[in-house]
Amino acid sequence: MYYVYILKCCDKTLYCGYTNDVEKRFETHQSGKGAKYTRGRLPLELVYTEEFETKSEAMKRECEIKKMSREKKMEIIEKQRG
Repeated sequence: MYYVYILKCCDKTLYCGYTNDVEKRFETHQSGKGAKYTRGRLPLELVYTEEFETKSEAMKRECEIKKMSREKKMEIIEKQRG
């Protein structure tokens, strides 16, 4: 399975990515060895995940989310949290 995830950084900004192992990827980000964007914005909070059967589907959704406004991203986060 592949996953799209959103992280909330300590400065309240959001970071979106995809992976095949959310837990491992989150640990990599949290340790400062993830994306350059998140390195200086620790600690992080995992606030959203979506699951996909293929890497292609996950990458497509990641692209869609990255194009969303912050407001729309917050809406999908809140909707998932219930």
